[in-house]
Amino acid sequence: MRLVFFVTLSLALILVDARFNYLEPMRQVVSVLIYPLQRLTTLPAVIWHGMGDYFQTQTHLTQENAQLRNQRIQDAAQLNALKDVQYENARLHQLWAITKRVNYPMQLAEIVAVERDLFKRKLFVNKGIQDKVEKGQVVIDDTGVVGQVTRVYPWLAEVTLLTDKNHAVPVQVERNGLRAVVFGSGDINELTLRYIPISADIQNGDVLVTSGIDGLYPSGLPVAKIIKIERDPAYPFSRIACVPLAGVERNRHLLIVGATPIPVLPPVEETAAEKSKYSLHQVTP
Repeated sequence: MRLVFFVTLSLALILVDARFNYLEPMRQVVSVLIYPLQRLTTLPAVIWHGMGDYFQTQTHLTQENAQLRNQRIQDAAQLNALKDVQYENARLHQLWAITKRVNYPMQLAEIVAVERDLFKRKLFVNKGIQDKVEKGQVVIDDTGVVGQVTRVYPWLAEVTLLTDKNHAVPVQVERNGLRAVVFGSGDINELTLRYIPISADIQNGDVLVTSGIDGLYPSGLPVAKIIKIERDPAYPFSRIACVPLAGVERNRHLLIVGATPIPVLPPVEETAAEKSKYSLHQVTP
């Protein structure tokens, strides 16, 4: 009887729900009531999957950050190397341009060592007796005089920098031709111009070039620029500070200037036969 009753009730409810939708509001109420229970039963699985995704994502991000950091370091190193190559190429191009302008034989030299004594401004280049380098030859870069060869070895040459305290260069003021001698001070950024009377026509910003009167330095090479002048009537000479124009400690490649200028050959005159031959070539179709 119970089975028949409940079967009949179930069929009646199915028929009423299918034909008239009377049970839809009840179904919504029941779904609202049991929704928290459904969420509660699925919560452990959601937490488990969420923790797995979190740790997996965290590990992936950590690995990716490490790869990006290594890549950034490699890219920075390559960029610095590229900048060094570009800078070196630019310097070599400037040095090559000087060899076309100056009427002296020159050869390119690379710095291989620097004097460790702080009180000596010397360096060594990879040219020596085998390359016909001689003591006294001038060393320059693309902006001016760097120093002078003071000792020569079979495959090396010692260069005393312009700023060495025992080094002196005969110069003249480019503006008015006033001759003087500039001395090194031991400081890479300073030279001194000595024995200049306080009444001499000399100004801040004047450029000093080699005078060539000593027979060692070719005339007209840029040496230094005057940056400070102190005139005291109590002393007969002015105190003049200069800054070297050349990069005395910033270059890797330098130029060693030959002792004698390149002779300028007169233009070769064409012979009468060559002229007639040239005219025949011009006339012949």
